Amino acid sequence: MEQVSGKAGNFEVKIKKRPRYVTGQCSLDDSLADQLTSERPDDVNLGMGATKALYYPHDMAYPPLHMLDRDALSESDVQTLTEVAPPGAIDLAMTDEDVELDVGAIIVATGWRPYDATKLDNLGFGRYENVITNVMMERLADPRGPTGGKIVRPSDGANAVNLAFVQCAGSRDENHLPYCSAVCCMASLKQARYLRESNEDARATVFYIDIRTIGRLEKFYYNLLEDTNVSFVKGKVAKITENPESKDLILEVEDTIAGHKPEQRFDMVVLATGIVPNTADVKIPFELEYDEYGFIDGATDVEGIYAAGCAKHPCDVSRATKESTAAALKAIQCINRG
Repeated sequence: MEQVSGKAGNFEVKIKKRPRYVTGQCSLDDSLADQLTSERPDDVNLGMGATKALYYPHDMAYPPLHMLDRDALSESDVQTLTEVAPPGAIDLAMTDEDVELDVGAIIVATGWRPYDATKLDNLGFGRYENVITNVMMERLADPRGPTGGKIVRPSDGANAVNLAFVQCAGSRDENHLPYCSAVCCMASLKQARYLRESNEDARATVFYIDIRTIGRLEKFYYNLLEDTNVSFVKGKVAKITENPESKDLILEVEDTIAGHKPEQRFDMVVLATGIVPNTADVKIPFELEYDEYGFIDGATDVEGIYAAGCAKHPCDVSRATKESTAAALKAIQCINRG
């Protein structure tokens, strides 16, 4: 979206549509992609692995069409596509397309991205292979993820049996994200259960400032407390270092309840990085108000434009779904009034 003008019931929107180089005139399958050698980083799996230059974005993609990464495509693969692609299926001459729409209302549901863990110098992300983020852990645990659902160490592919979950990695920190992202605790508890269900001998240790679970989700936490292979340590991790030979990770942290500083070693560390709204980087091209963190200000009252989910504040899937439904109803009412 490049420009928005007008008012409720009569917005004019200018959109720049990027080329996908796949026309949609006939269906494609992965057998065509398998004939290519060019690869690109796998966005869905956060760079853990690669896809062919011709790829399907993700399982829920709409429209359900492959895409072609033109920049990643080698000249030899250009020739391959010319020879083997169905006629009219690929158009390498596609360019950006400017689209103008007249709409009655706009819903801003631009979502979020994880906080950049490379900014957390003391925690080793980007330096140590076996330090990953919570969203990377979610992809590892997914049967459709890069490891087929196996929770393994990136350094050697060995099963991870002793994991540390570091809560508030950058969150509730005036130097990074001053706010709580609301979902990180539950995400880590869920992932600790993933680990335990995949391996009865696996151990999980959660280092936390506070465990924040909302409403009925508190029971999920209490159930996990009964698992003797899951430990909770109240303390903020100060530093992570690596044993260069084994690639094991050593955490420096004070157990504030026990009153000592145990030096603990783990196969892998999962950083619970927080939620950053996409509007922190790319603003909606209309006069809207944002808070100091880039979320659309909940007090903003612009008729015909409605925000939902993590565009407004950190929230879980359930709340985002409810807010999206409410935003859609408001948009319908706005159009009907017009």
